[in-house]
Amino acid sequence: MTLPKQLPLHFEFRANQSFNDFYAGSNLEVVTHLKNSLSTHGEKLIFIWGEAGLGKSHLLQACCHEAQNQALSSFYFSLDADRLPAADLLTDLETFEVVCFDNIEQIAGHKDWELAFFNFYNRHRALNHTLILSAKDAPNTIPLDLPDLKTRLAWGLTLKIQPLSDEEKIAALICKAKQRGFEISPKAVQFLLSRYDRNLSSLWVLLAQLDHASLAAKRKITIPFLRQILSEQS
Repeated sequence: MTLPKQLPLHFEFRANQSFNDFYAGSNLEVVTHLKNSLSTHGEKLIFIWGEAGLGKSHLLQACCHEAQNQALSSFYFSLDADRLPAADLLTDLETFEVVCFDNIEQIAGHKDWELAFFNFYNRHRALNHTLILSAKDAPNTIPLDLPDLKTRLAWGLTLKIQPLSDEEKIAALICKAKQRGFEISPKAVQFLLSRYDRNLSSLWVLLAQLDHASLAAKRKITIPFLRQILSEQS
């Protein structure tokens, strides 16, 4: 397959954001649908939405990992309204079998992008390729100027990603720590949740810092050690 010359081929591909690294909790159905979308029987358009910090970007990256495992061509891009590239990035993008756009709401009000994305969508769908989109809001609430595009975005399967409960966050942090090769007790995790930003993205960053601090100090992750680390950060 000849790849489009216009595309930035070296997009940010995060090796640690696979389905195996995602703690699904109450979002198991979302994960299942995303995995199925990469097969011949799954939905070809999936729109996942929910507040920031719940793992939407992780899931889109995981779809690219899974596509790679299946020898499918894939493309991921995170949109930012303040730094939108030229809309011709979408030229020939339909040749990719799996396309993932993060923060699709960021194109709202940008008429060149809305029209280009509408045309890309139609070409991509005609080839029966998989399109996975994420946003903070449901597709019917995104203030798009192009009504036909809003209609298209609602054609597929829309899934809301749910926040993890406190119990699920504890289990997720323990699981993530094991994946990194160290242990943290439920009591230590509860201590963290009572004193630190409860946003999952922030917690994953903190977990990596704890891993490095534990190795450097040659200490286990105990509550006194956590208290010391958090006091140093503050």
